[in-house]
Amino acid sequence: MEILDWIVLSVTLSFIVIYGAYKTRNTSVQDYIKGGNDTKWWTIGLSVMATQASAITFLSTPGQAFHSGMGFVQFYFGLPIAMVIICLVFIPIYHRLKVYTAYEYLEGRFDLKTRTLAAILFLVQRGLAAGITIFAPAIILSAVLGWDLVSLNIIIGVLVIIYTVSGGTKAVNVTQKQQMFIIFIGMFVAFFMIIDKLPHDISFSKALDIAGASGKMKVLDFSFDLSNRYTVWTGFLGGTFLMLSYFGTDQSQVQRYLSGKSIRESQLGLLFNGLLKVPMQFFILLVGVMVFVFYQFNAAPLNFNPKANEVVINSKYASEYKALENQYREIENDKKALVLDGVQLEDKNRIKELEIKSVALKEQAKVIISKADDSVETNDKDYVFIHFILNNLPRGLIGLLLAVILSAAMSSTASELNALASTTAIDLYKRNVKEEKTEEHYVKMSKWFTLGWGILAILVACVANLFDNLIQLVNIIGSIFYGNVLGIFLLAFFIKCVKGNAVFIAALITQILIIGVFLLDWLPYLWLNLLGCVLVMGIAILLQTTMKRKVELIH
Repeated sequence: MEILDWIVLSVTLSFIVIYGAYKTRNTSVQDYIKGGNDTKWWTIGLSVMATQASAITFLSTPGQAFHSGMGFVQFYFGLPIAMVIICLVFIPIYHRLKVYTAYEYLEGRFDLKTRTLAAILFLVQRGLAAGITIFAPAIILSAVLGWDLVSLNIIIGVLVIIYTVSGGTKAVNVTQKQQMFIIFIGMFVAFFMIIDKLPHDISFSKALDIAGASGKMKVLDFSFDLSNRYTVWTGFLGGTFLMLSYFGTDQSQVQRYLSGKSIRESQLGLLFNGLLKVPMQFFILLVGVMVFVFYQFNAAPLNFNPKANEVVINSKYASEYKALENQYREIENDKKALVLDGVQLEDKNRIKELEIKSVALKEQAKVIISKADDSVETNDKDYVFIHFILNNLPRGLIGLLLAVILSAAMSSTASELNALASTTAIDLYKRNVKEEKTEEHYVKMSKWFTLGWGILAILVACVANLFDNLIQLVNIIGSIFYGNVLGIFLLAFFIKCVKGNAVFIAALITQILIIGVFLLDWLPYLWLNLLGCVLVMGIAILLQTTMKRKVELIH
């Protein structure tokens, strides 16, 4: 990091924080929680996108493509379907009832305990996710740049807290437009810089051929193998239910489009997100694939986590690891010789064989690293893109890409804190306060709740540990809870005969069962959304029928 990078990074982040705090000085609950209901569709669309596109997206997704190819894009296939359903069903109901949170609707339809349970399920999973969205960039930047991890967690958390506490929903919406603008510029610049750094005789089409020969360009998988996490079917079925749950019932997203000037503005914002999100994710994965092609011509470490390399080199396993590195280098040189000559049809099988051997060596390296120190993260997917940025991009651009990562962390964390505070203030605090309070009181309490959740998120970030892949961890946490909550809302919308007691009991049973299925690893996590939704609806209908029969027998 040069001085120019520090200037670009600090100016970018300072502008976002100061601009957000200055533009939004609200006094009423309407302004603070619903953004004054004057948000335009393009702001809603970008805000919704920024809420979902955390730093994890820009750190993990390129690394996911580097290791596994383009197949991860199938995860998002259900998103456009979910957007249409939410526009037709959810948004009109929320706007007609003029609710501050999604869970308010459940009390009118069922009862207070069902509303409270749904709110608590949201608070648990989103509170954990808020900590991870801070922790994700912090731990990677800490490992790569040598910055103190705890200090990074605190810095990111405090920056977000400043403008989220001061301006509420409007501050989040306003700053996310700037953040998405920075993110788009940064990712496009990175993509073209990668292409530019390839050998002169390697065009973009040739780069795609090289990636395809190594098995990185397979987008669609129509298999019915449940052990495969990402297929067309998990995308359309599991993905649709996850996206319906997330965008339709998660307050961090609902709050974005509840701030719309009208139903039409909210609907256009979500449709804009639905149309742009899949191409955006495809592009980010393509960036990761191009990084893979870049490293076919340039030396790449056996493991991209610098801490892992440092630990094993200073251990008694150093010579064993060095031997693996030499084998890895030979394979990489053989691949380089093949791709430099141009990928011919007869070369593709050979390239694929070499790639399989390369992956096997990486797995052996992980075993050795674990022997050296089992507390060190061996999975290096989340370090691939940041390694490329720091070692291959020019001064100034490194600062911009780091600003992209931190902006993404701030945007998603701000939405989460804003939603956590709103839900706590409206669904738990205001609903249970007996005496009448002023608007100023609820705004003040919302700010205190924002601060409290911000501090809790920083604490979660400080004690968190890396998972197999950070973007998967966030989606796994969501999948455990989202299907249940979605089922509650679908019962509320469409199954009018089911009442509060049946839904409440069914939701408790379902949550226990889903946690059990996850812990026993019976299904890929994306299917938990569909299972949770079906279970809570089925159990609730069964319970309601049983209760009705008992009443009829008594009478």
